[in-house]
Amino acid sequence: MRVCAQLLCLALLAVGCGGSQGSGASATTSATTSAATGATSIGLGLRGAAGLRATVYARGLRNVSALAFDAEGRLWATTSAAANHARDGVYLIPSAGAKPVEVIRGVEGPLGLLWHGGRLYVTSLGRVDVYDGLAGDRFATHRTVLVEPAGHGWNNAIVALASGRLAMGISSACDHCASTSKWSGTIVSFRPDGSDVRVYAAGIRAPFGIAADPLTGALIASMNQRDDLGAKTPGDWLGLVRSGQDWRFPECYGQAGAACAGVPAPLAVLDAHAAAGGVAIAGARLLGGTGRSALVSEWERGVVLRVRLRATASGYASARPALLVSGLKNPLPLVTAPGGDLIAGAWGSGIVYRIARA
Repeated sequence: MRVCAQLLCLALLAVGCGGSQGSGASATTSATTSAATGATSIGLGLRGAAGLRATVYARGLRNVSALAFDAEGRLWATTSAAANHARDGVYLIPSAGAKPVEVIRGVEGPLGLLWHGGRLYVTSLGRVDVYDGLAGDRFATHRTVLVEPAGHGWNNAIVALASGRLAMGISSACDHCASTSKWSGTIVSFRPDGSDVRVYAAGIRAPFGIAADPLTGALIASMNQRDDLGAKTPGDWLGLVRSGQDWRFPECYGQAGAACAGVPAPLAVLDAHAAAGGVAIAGARLLGGTGRSALVSEWERGVVLRVRLRATASGYASARPALLVSGLKNPLPLVTAPGGDLIAGAWGSGIVYRIARA
């Protein structure tokens, strides 16, 4: 079994493929290889763009799967194993270097975490829960605001939209078959109380990481493609996702040709079999004045890539990924700290890193 096959159990974040759509761009380019020029040591055995420095934010979070900051600037994390969820939980990290404190246990497969309106939202297998009234390391109230019918994949990242609604990625129930569930392989939106659930965008095999650009409100998602094509697999995608779109999975999986005609073009084509994970938006402080970028982790390749966000009349220009950090053991969740640093969780080692401008 491939190492990344474990992650297929985790979210169909599977050894992704993804390549160009109807434009016919190359599906075989290695983003990591092409982006690695100029990498240097940044500490802790990691390599990255010149001017960066890596430090340990926290240790001991086995299978760290999601990260979020609260209004007080404290970091929260979820842990989710690939199959046995007995140790899954939600943790508070009071400050950098502090020992993580388990606050919530008994959740199964939590992959999304969001503080919104003073409440903590946790997405997990088939449900979304909300926790309120934090006192010390315990919440006073807990409500399940969304319970989903069977027939689709895992609930992934969750973000707040400018409209006041929440958006959440849901993986497909299968690698490349058509699902009977309308929620399978979609990004959905709903009110904070869990009501009025709608398909925001359809036909996305595994939208694992999603982030809302704080400047434009645009929704940017990582998209894992099919895993049954071996060397014919195109690269994973990073895409700008708009309400009402259909990316047409399973017919289209980034292979170009008639099946993908009219499908939105990706912002960037990532590595093949990469298991594209978390997404975060980074600004000039982290990137040294070189412009804003979307950051995306590649679980299988142990890297975080950056994709420049160049505004156009229709959204953003497509861009070639560049290496930000390499040497991580299965990086998965990413979040931008209040000061602009990147916080990256390594699912395989349980270490949460701070990546900052030296």
